[in-house]
Amino acid sequence: AGSVIMVTREGTRPLLVEIQALVDECHGGHPRRVTLGLEQNRLAMLLAVLHRHGGVAMYDQDVYVNAVGGVRINETAADLAVLLAALSSFRDRPLPTDLVVFGEVGLAGEIRPVPNGEERLREAAKHGFKQAIVPRANAPRRGGKRIEGLEVRGVTRLSEVMGEI
Repeated sequence: AGSVIMVTREGTRPLLVEIQALVDECHGGHPRRVTLGLEQNRLAMLLAVLHRHGGVAMYDQDVYVNAVGGVRINETAADLAVLLAALSSFRDRPLPTDLVVFGEVGLAGEIRPVPNGEERLREAAKHGFKQAIVPRANAPRRGGKRIEGLEVRGVTRLSEVMGEI
């Protein structure tokens, strides 16, 4: 529980990175928000969106998030992966190991597209991933070119993915 794979970009090429989260009850004082490889202020904002638009409150929990391997992620495409990893840890329910996710999460709970979505999906399929949750605008169009072996679910709101965990 608390782990999910996302596709980020390093320069011009897609890169698969594991996002880990640990959510644990806070023992006294203010809850901690600690990130390694990700922006700390963004985590605080994402947790507020999760509370407001997902109905899950972590204001009394310590939340630690790590991009595995020392990778620094400076793009908003990690938002959805961070929230799903945190929710997975909070609920102690693992996500499928063949799942990849990416997408920006807006303040209103909307899931926004990210650049080079199709390229990211092709890279995930090449590495054996079978499922993807991505912004609807990044999903292959109906009647368009599908990605062999990858079931892509396009979403537009955070509430659409809350049932996954």
